[in-house]
Amino acid sequence: MAYPSAARESPPAASLYSAFGHGCAPRVWRLRRAWDDLLRRVPCDCPLCGGAAAGHLLCSACRSEVLASRAAAPAHCPVCALPLRLRGQQCPDCSQLRPSFDRVIAAFDYATPGDQLVRHMKNQRRHAHARTLAGLLADAVLAAELPLPRHTIMVPVPASLGALKRRGFNPAAEVARALARRLPCALRPELLRRAREGRRQARLPREQRLSSVDHLYTCPVPVPGASIAIVDDVLTTGSTLDSIARAFKAAGAASVIGLVVARTPYGGSR
Repeated sequence: MAYPSAARESPPAASLYSAFGHGCAPRVWRLRRAWDDLLRRVPCDCPLCGGAAAGHLLCSACRSEVLASRAAAPAHCPVCALPLRLRGQQCPDCSQLRPSFDRVIAAFDYATPGDQLVRHMKNQRRHAHARTLAGLLADAVLAAELPLPRHTIMVPVPASLGALKRRGFNPAAEVARALARRLPCALRPELLRRAREGRRQARLPREQRLSSVDHLYTCPVPVPGASIAIVDDVLTTGSTLDSIARAFKAAGAASVIGLVVARTPYGGSR
């Protein structure tokens, strides 16, 4: 039995690129971006320290602290964005087995205090943190050495039924929705489905994570030549992203890029 999806009827492949880049879509995006920029000026409390901030964003001091760990790393793997201890060091994962995804862009490393934002959003249902996290991720995407391909299609990682029942929402989808207001990408969550229920990744050791997601995700329609950006909150082993990338490339995607809020250090856990 197929995993249930909110979108039971999938659009034909020919319509994949019509959601953005043709007709009035660019104007709609510019209006949404203008509205989002206006909201970013509304005074609020910093989500971390409670000090003066605006638009559900971090104050300048907390922002610098969240980004500090990633900026302090000597280097990062150009494929999976893993922080490395030395320049020129080989990635312990990508050097052994080339992943199916092309590269990853991460906003920050999963370390204090940024990890608090992720945990509070997921476990305390602080939905406004999705805008905060999406803002940091959007800045990372725009500052990346390689820009996103034109007409990139954004797809959030689907949550399991257990996670949806436990939290009442999908954190990756909330971040993707906010991110789509900052980046000129079509948001197409219906292009990715879970084929079955899998075991909770956070409770599995590293080796079991790598095998537990085999054939867990499916792309229900062909996506010939598409550039796909997979949005998730935390990247740990990369097993989920790798499984999703294999599904999309089997459906004809030309490239699959991971856009993640936080990247764990090697051996880290959520």
